[in-house]
Amino acid sequence: MNPAWCIATARLLLHPVWGGDLADLAALKADPRVFAVMLGGVRTARQAAEELAADITFWGRHGVGMWSARARRDGEFLGTVGILLRPDGRGMALRFAFRPEWRGQGLASEAAAAALRFGHERAGLARIVAIAREDNFASRTLLGGIGMRLCERFVRDGAAMVTYESRRQ
Repeated sequence: MNPAWCIATARLLLHPVWGGDLADLAALKADPRVFAVMLGGVRTARQAAEELAADITFWGRHGVGMWSARARRDGEFLGTVGILLRPDGRGMALRFAFRPEWRGQGLASEAAAAALRFGHERAGLARIVAIAREDNFASRTLLGGIGMRLCERFVRDGAAMVTYESRRQ
């Protein structure tokens, strides 16, 4: 892992996902309270392992990817944040997922803002998008709060979706 890819915020340590994160990632991705509304839905342990391998490879190819978000105070796993290429052609996209017990404390916002800055400033991405269900007001509030702007509406599997974007200054 390239140490230049690690980020420390006031309350979080973000490091690129690696093999040691597998148990935490598998548990997060198997939790329907977290992943039921995500693209692809809840994952099996095998799917989580396959995604981890792909995420590690993505870092090597693009110099950006998914981070494991851990509490700075004790290293506890809180969730994930990162930037991956969307399969629908919309481009590089900000993603985040935190364990339910850590929601509502501004941690996802802190992590997402750090990932967005990294994507623009260090990975050199001119445009980063984020997709949310139109009725997911928590995610939409977070995205607006970190400076992303609504740019598109579409329907996926019968659900109204919105696209936010951030452009490098």
